[in-house]
Amino acid sequence: MTTIGIIGAGRIGSQIARKAVEVGYDVVISNSRGPETLAGLVAELGPRARAASADEAATAGDFAVVTIPLKNLEQVPVEPLAGKIVIDTNNYYWERDGHIAVLDEGRATTSGLLQEHLPTSKVAKGFNHIRYTDITTDGQPAGTPGRRALATASDFPEAADLVRRLYDEFGFDTVNVGPLAESWRVERDRPAYAAGRQTAEELTANLAEAPRTI
Repeated sequence: MTTIGIIGAGRIGSQIARKAVEVGYDVVISNSRGPETLAGLVAELGPRARAASADEAATAGDFAVVTIPLKNLEQVPVEPLAGKIVIDTNNYYWERDGHIAVLDEGRATTSGLLQEHLPTSKVAKGFNHIRYTDITTDGQPAGTPGRRALATASDFPEAADLVRRLYDEFGFDTVNVGPLAESWRVERDRPAYAAGRQTAEELTANLAEAPRTI
């Protein structure tokens, strides 16, 4: 059985854990306050889930989801994630994270920063432009007319393909933006981020219209 290591148990991380367990994954989830603070969530998730430290979640996962504030990026364990696919849900909120010059000036992307921090991992963008509540409620079977689409981006085709498979299992179509250098197209305040529920055709159109600077 495939295990997902989830680093971050906030709104997005908890919802991904709920949906992952529902569709048959095992989950090892962590937060910054210690496994004991996740007892309620783990009890809700059932026997497929357990709480752990970030290092333990990273080690246990066949792949990982990093869903913590961008300002805490340096806390993501490096060695346990070596060689693994890592899905990055991050968005840059300067009000929370403080100003980061390379992002303010359009010289980097949020997922690109995580890839730099994890040089031996395979980072892919995922789940960053969907409301956390929609992760467990908006999914539909493949082929459903008007099915919602979400974007991914990665420098590694196998990482983007894993996100595509996970999206499909969660009930979403996928639009692949390309390499991480293009993932700014789906970051905060870009049309693809702000437009809410979009089909693959609508998302593709909005990605094409994204301005490089805001």
